[in-house]
Amino acid sequence: MLQIRNPRVVELAAKLAAVRRTTKTEAVLRALENELARIEGEKSLTERLKPLRDRIAAVPRTGLEADKDFYDDLSGDS
Repeated sequence: MLQIRNPRVVELAAKLAAVRRTTKTEAVLRALENELARIEGEKSLTERLKPLRDRIAAVPRTGLEADKDFYDDLSGDS
């Protein structure tokens, strides 16, 4: 059994229950279920970056080396 003694949590549960026209218990249950579903649905950073990594990997290699002086000049370094 869970007893919530934090006044802010109780206040938020009451607000959500009023908006949803349900009980505080049901409001807390739905909020917890929704948050868990959101977290479980999140992709890892690796998964989110995969399309970018694939695009970069698809660019053909020229075999040329980068000219450090050229890039230094572009960035304002001498």
